[in-house]
Amino acid sequence: MSNDLLNIDPIDLQFPFELKKQISCSLYLANKTDNYVAFKVKTTNPKKYCVRPNTGVVLPRSSSEVLVTMQAQKEAPADMQCKDKFLLQCVVASPGATAKEVTPEMFSKESGHKVEETKLRVVYVPPPRPPSPVREGSEEGSSPRASVSDNGNTSDFTAAPRYSVDRLDLQENSSEARALITKLTEEKNSALQLSNKLQQELEKFKRESKKSQSGGGISFMYVLLVGLIGLILGYIMKRA
Repeated sequence: MSNDLLNIDPIDLQFPFELKKQISCSLYLANKTDNYVAFKVKTTNPKKYCVRPNTGVVLPRSSSEVLVTMQAQKEAPADMQCKDKFLLQCVVASPGATAKEVTPEMFSKESGHKVEETKLRVVYVPPPRPPSPVREGSEEGSSPRASVSDNGNTSDFTAAPRYSVDRLDLQENSSEARALITKLTEEKNSALQLSNKLQQELEKFKRESKKSQSGGGISFMYVLLVGLIGLILGYIMKRA
């Protein structure tokens, strides 16, 4: 809404009402003249509201913000209707005037000042709705669906990371996996011990063969031991 001096936005002070919570609403004043404009804000319920600043000066072709704060309420009004009202008074001030120079006499019509007045209503609106939880799909692997709000707009949702599901499955099977790893490790260690023992026996057999034979070739027992060691090493490499 506008008058001859200021554009006022909004004309209705809307408060997202919540019990036991302090709520604020901004009021914007735009000076559409080349004059300095002084303003003053009044209310029918001064104990309930705090206005900062409640008086001030809007510079030529400039704008100012007024913050109106409603104190925390213990009870909700019937039908969420509020009868509180505000009155914005404005008047042309002297060039270069500051907020400290604004006096109550400047807004006195009896003193001959041309005071413009605008009445503002207080309106309670529902508080912002919390975001809706993501609904799980009817089938595994299905893409998440967008929910439709009451006014027809859609809101996008991000699906939960897949790694969270995979990690859960791994935790459930961790005991079985650890048992299998322990068993394989023990088998590997046993095979290594057996291979080392056979290797020692082979070295011993070779030494004894050199003493008992004078170069008569390789005995059947030597070939058998070499083949057995090869099988054991092949088994270890396959299980590793």
